[in-house]
This record gives sequence, C-alpha cells and structure tokens, in this order.
Amino acid sequence: MISARKSGKQQRVIVINAEEAIVSGPRTMVLSDYRAKYNLNHARKGPFFPRMPDKIIKRTVRGMLPYQKNSSGRGALRDLRVMIGTPPNLSGDELPGDHEWGDTANIERQFPNKFVRLGEISSHLGVDATRWSGE
Repeated sequence: MISARKSGKQQRVIVINAEEAIVSGPRTMVLSDYRAKYNLNHARKGPFFPRMPDKIIKRTVRGMLPYQKNSSGRGALRDLRVMIGTPPNLSGDELPGDHEWGDTANIERQFPNKFVRLGEISSHLGVDATRWSGE
C-alpha cells in the first residue's frame, strides 16, 4: 500500500526482498485463494496471473492504481521496481545516489498472528524456491 501511494506521486519506488512480504490470513485460506486465482486462467487466452513473488506484488499494486483508466496509472507502475532478494548495490547501510529508506515510523499495526510469506505462496503455485533462497 505504501508503494501504491508513493507511486502516485511520480517517484521511483524499489521494493526489495519480495519473497519475504506477508499476506495476512489463515494459511489454508490464503493458499487456496491464490491457487484459485492461478487456476482461473486459460493457458493461451488469459487472464494471466503471475507465480513469482515479485510479479505477484507488482500485479497487486497494479490493482490499486488506475492502470486502465489513464496514463498516470501506467506511468506510476512503470516507476515501481520489485526485486527478489537484495541487489548488491542496495545492500549495506549506505544507499547510492538519491535513494532513501522508506519511513516505517508511522506504522502502528501489530504483526498478524496468522500469515503466509509470498515465497511460500509461490512455492505452492509450483515455482522452485531455490530461485530466491540460493540453495
């Protein structure tokens, strides 16, 4: 949600460690919902639903933007980068150039008791987990 809000202001947003993002809810319900979305499509005609964690986040943010109504939504989505893992140029304490850390001071929600990580959802959809775990 922070990504969608910042994307509307025409700023570049980079989300790292997409596989560590969480989806709140009971594990069985979340996995069955994502499986139903994925099985909805026709192999050649669509709708095409992604399986990789970075693509799932980008598709979710696309649903929060006016993507089909006007070009500002498409431009905002173009400025969003979602990455699996941490790239070498963004690891460490210092960020290059005009990059800055996101402000998490205003987040007052507690960590949910029931949640599933996006990496687990992708594994359930058939993606090999070694693509982001490095094993």
